[in-house]
Amino acid sequence: MESEFLYDLLQLPKEVAQPTEEELPRGEKKKYLSPNSKRNPKFEELQKQVLMEWINTTLLPEHIVVRSLEEDMFDGLILHHLFQKLSSLKLEVEEISLTSASQRRKLGVILEAINQSLQVEEQQAKWSMEAIFNKDLLATLHLLVALAKHFQPDLPLPDNVQVEVIHIESTKMGLKSDKQVEQLTECNSHEDQPSQDAFDELFKLAPEKVHAVKEAIVSFVNQKLERLGLSVQSLDTQFADGVILLLLIGQLEGFFLHLKEFYLTPSSPTEMLHNVTLALELLKDEGLFSYPINPEDIVNKDAKSTLRILYSLFQKHSLKAEGDGAHHGTPN
Repeated sequence: MESEFLYDLLQLPKEVAQPTEEELPRGEKKKYLSPNSKRNPKFEELQKQVLMEWINTTLLPEHIVVRSLEEDMFDGLILHHLFQKLSSLKLEVEEISLTSASQRRKLGVILEAINQSLQVEEQQAKWSMEAIFNKDLLATLHLLVALAKHFQPDLPLPDNVQVEVIHIESTKMGLKSDKQVEQLTECNSHEDQPSQDAFDELFKLAPEKVHAVKEAIVSFVNQKLERLGLSVQSLDTQFADGVILLLLIGQLEGFFLHLKEFYLTPSSPTEMLHNVTLALELLKDEGLFSYPINPEDIVNKDAKSTLRILYSLFQKHSLKAEGDGAHHGTPN
C-alpha cells in the first residue's frame, strides 16, 4: 500500500521500477531521472543528436560505435578511447577488462586522469566511479558535457537542458522522497534568458539604494517573524537554507508546513536546495512572482535572487496594508 502511495505521490507510472522498502536497505539512497525528463525533446537531443554523434564521429577511425550512453560507457572501454583521442594522453590501463573488479580499477584510473585534465576535485565532480559503473545516466551526461565543453567548446550543446531528479531514501519511517532540478547545460541563448527586471536595474544603476531596500524588507520580515521568536540580520545569508523563508511564507500565506515536508536543520546543500525549491513552488502556486528564479542561486546566497523572492512577499503583505489596495510596482 505504501508503495502505491509513493507512486501516486511522485506521479510515476508503475512500470518505472522504483525500489520498495524491502529492496532499498535502511539508510541507503537512490536517485532516478523522472520519466518526463527522459521524454524531454532537449534532453533527447543532448543525448542522441549531440553527445552520441560527437563520440561516434570522434572514434570513427577506431571503428567504435556508441548506441547507448548507459550501456556502452560504464566499463571504461569507450571512455578510455575517447579521452585518449581528445587529450592525446596515453593511459597505462589494460585494453580489455573482463571482470567487474578490473573494470572498476580501469574506470577509476580513467576518471582520475579526466578530473586532472578538467581541473576538477573528486569531491566537486558530478560523477564518480561508482555512479558511472552503475550506469547512472545523469552522472554519465554530466561527465560527457564537461569533456565536450573542455576539449571541443564549439560543440553545439542545446541550451538550458534541465532534468527533474527523484531522490528516494529508506528511513526508519519508511521511504522518503523528494524532487530536485539539475542543470545539464547552461542558459546561453537570448530566448532562454529572462529579460531584465527592476532588480537588475537597481543593482546595476543604483547600487547605493540596495541597502535601503534591504533595510525595509528586513524590518518587514522581522515584524512577521516576531511571533515565532525569530529575527533576521542578513538577507544575504540567512535565507540560503530555506528554513526562515518557509516559515515566513507559512506565516504570511497561512500555510501549515509539516516538519516531514522540509528540513528544519538542513545539514547539506541537498537538504537546503530541497527547502528552497519547496518555497519557490509555494510562491509560484500563489502567483506571487513570474520572474524565473533558480533555487541554487538562493542556496548560493545570490542577493538579487533573494531580494526578488522577499520583495514579492513584501509587495503583497506590506504595501497593500499601507494603502487602499492599489497596485504597487517594483522599487524605483
